[in-house]
Amino acid sequence: MSDPFFILIVIAVLAVVVVLMMGLGGFAKGGKFNAQNSNKLMRWRIGLQFLAVVLIAIYVFTRS
Repeated sequence: MSDPFFILIVIAVLAVVVVLMMGLGGFAKGGKFNAQNSNKLMRWRIGLQFLAVVLIAIYVFTRS
């Protein structure tokens, strides 16, 4: 649990969750915020998901 790389993965996954919740909240509420930020939040989520998956893959391959 005290592995710094594992902590980095947890932070990356939490960042994905935060951006996802912001996007879902904006979508549910609608209005000006959603119109201005929905595409930007989607791009951030996809980038963060990619980073998280790459970090997880590196972790699995280096630990096995």
